[in-house]
Formats: sequence, structure tokens, C-alpha cells
Amino acid sequence: MRIVYLCQHFPPETGAPQIRVYEVSKELLAQGHDIQVVTAFPHHPHGVIPDDYKGKKYEFEKWDGIPVHRTWIYPSKKGTFYKRLVSYFSFTFSSFYGLMKAGKVDVIIVNSPPIFLGLTGLLSAKLKGAKFVFNVADVWPESAVKLGLVKNKFFIKLAEILESFLYKHSWKIATATDGIKSYIINHSQPEDKVFVLPNGVNTTYFQPAERDEAYVEKFGLQNKFVFSYGGNLGYAQGLEFIIYAAKKMQETLPQVHFLIAGAGPEEEKLHQLTEELGLMNVSFLGHLPLNEMPKLFSVTDVSIVPLRDLKLFEGARPSKIFPAASSGVPVLYCGKGESAEIISKNGIGLVATPENVDSIAHTMYEFVEMNEEDRKEMQANGRNLAINEYSWSSIVKDLLHNLTK
Repeated sequence: MRIVYLCQHFPPETGAPQIRVYEVSKELLAQGHDIQVVTAFPHHPHGVIPDDYKGKKYEFEKWDGIPVHRTWIYPSKKGTFYKRLVSYFSFTFSSFYGLMKAGKVDVIIVNSPPIFLGLTGLLSAKLKGAKFVFNVADVWPESAVKLGLVKNKFFIKLAEILESFLYKHSWKIATATDGIKSYIINHSQPEDKVFVLPNGVNTTYFQPAERDEAYVEKFGLQNKFVFSYGGNLGYAQGLEFIIYAAKKMQETLPQVHFLIAGAGPEEEKLHQLTEELGLMNVSFLGHLPLNEMPKLFSVTDVSIVPLRDLKLFEGARPSKIFPAASSGVPVLYCGKGESAEIISKNGIGLVATPENVDSIAHTMYEFVEMNEEDRKEMQANGRNLAINEYSWSSIVKDLLHNLTK
């Protein structure tokens, strides 16, 4: 099968969308399919294009064996929503050239958000006689509206019309979670048209490992119980509640330490809050490349995956859960709904009430006081779940089944 994956983000950037497209593409290659990626020049998370790509309009390269067509994007640094829109639209138009360079294909998979890419993918599929698969990782514009990122009623209405149009004219729709699948079916799409393409994990890359002594020395983690967070430092994560919980830990359990890795729009606020609270048990690591994440997990006793207390997130399935589980690290999930059920049902961690400092701190106490036998059982459960249900090889087999049936 000849497949093109259209997405705005791809390595060397790091993040859930980048990893998902890379791993799915790599696995499709391994299973004997012709896969090409059309993407933008690297620019995330700082809105800066690296020198190797700067000034170019188009470039073809092989990334770990994957054919990649990169086209121009207007990189948006931290700024207004409308500046981000300009960035989205710049790639929406330029990516059409990359799709034309990809030649004849059978299937075009478009990663959303940004939702506008769907128009490029749909038009290209019509011109090439290919099937259009809309891969919805986040419901948009609903998520942006509920997070308060979009308030203009006219723009919201236009985006909702576009959303319905793309759902209707796609051949199939792949969703990141069961919750998104239900949402789309409830928006008048037939059930046999929609399938789940979940976040997964490279179980060979992420596996239990000995503690990285360089990290232990650098952050003074000797005899410490370590909670860590790795990912976007954004509004949706509600990380300020983790900082307030860290304050409670500092007052009662001085052996607990927090490592926070990542970058994002809330980064400066989190640093300021940490200073205001006088916390000595929190270390910010900054943005970590993918090859550093196994080292972070090696010194982590519990991985924190937080979300805000919004109905929208009850259907979320954060990708952060699965590398931790595959690494044999129990998960503290601050949230409700689908992911909370995965954590509890499979015994891979504990669940706290989101945006509730007392609940989060109490759950942290539970982890610290947990006996060794229960801790080892959680570690084994996480590793087994990752291998049996969330490895990329099994996820891609399901994808191909849905593309061929």
C-alpha cells in the first residue's frame, strides 16, 4: 500500500504528535508498505527554524529511512492565537506542494489539529484518486473553545462548519481515543467509518533500566523518592496544582523530589510560583530531547500525568502514560474518565482528583508509603500492558486492518 502521512510536526521535534507519526511510519515501512511523510520544517516548541533548514521552501530527506518532504512554514513564537493561525495556514498552503511531490498514492492520512490541513489532504486525495483518512488526535474547535483559547463566535462557527465538512467527506476517520470516536459518531458519522488509532510506545526503546548516575548526581537524588513530569508546560496540564502539592511534600516528606522536564507557555509562571513558595524540592530540566527521556524514567519512582478538571478531558488518553508504563514506572494520573479507567483497571498507578491539591498530595503519600510488593506489581503491570496492547507493531496492524477491510 502507498501511504502519505500529512502532519505539521515531525522529528527532530519532540512531542506526542511527532512521535506518533514517526513510529507509525517506521512500523509501516517495517511491514513492507510504501510510506512518505509531508511535514513542515522543524520549529516547535520555540518557534525557531534550525539553521540547517532556514531560508528553504522545500526539502526532501530520509529520516531514519522514512522519506520526508518538508515545506515552508511561518514559525510562530509564543504569541497570540491569531499568530498561530498564520503559522497553521502557511503550512496548509505550502504542504500542497509536498503532497504533489509525493507522487501517486493510495491513502492520504492527515493529522489534526491543525484542522485546516484536512482541506489540503482532501483536495490532494481528490486530485490523486486516493482515499482520505482524517486522523483526529484532538477535537477542534471544541477543545480550543473550552480551554478559552478561541472566543470569536464567527470564527468558531466557521471552524465547526469545516469540522463537519471534513468528517462527512473523509473516507475513514481515525481517532486517538474512544471518547473522540464517540464524539464523532454522535456528530452523524456512521460507526463503521470511525476507528481508534491510539497513542502507543516503542517498547524496545522504553524499558526498565538502572538509575542513571549522572542524573542522580546532577540533581542530588541520592536516597530520594522521585516524582517526574515530562512534556508540554501548558495551560491544559494544570501543573500549578502539582507545584502546590510539592509544597505539602516539602513540609512533611523531605525525601521527596520533583523533576519537571519540558517547555511551553506556562513555563515562566511555574518557575515564579516555585520561587514564591520557596520550594527546594523541585528541579526544572528544560526541554529534553527524546534520547534523554529513558534516563529521566530511570531515576523516576512515579511519573505524573496531570490534566485540568474539564469534561473535555474525560475522553483524553495522554501519550505520556505509555512510555512510563513501558519503562516500569507507576503513573500518578490527575484526571477523570477514559485514562483514569485504564490506570485503575490495569493496576499501573493511582488516580487523583484533577485540580485538587489535597487529593494529589494524598495520592503522593500513598505512593511513598506503598509496600515493595505492590510497587513491583504496578511496575510489571505497566510493562505488560505496554507490550500487549500499546506497542506500535500491534497498533499499526490494527490500522492496516481498518484501511483494507
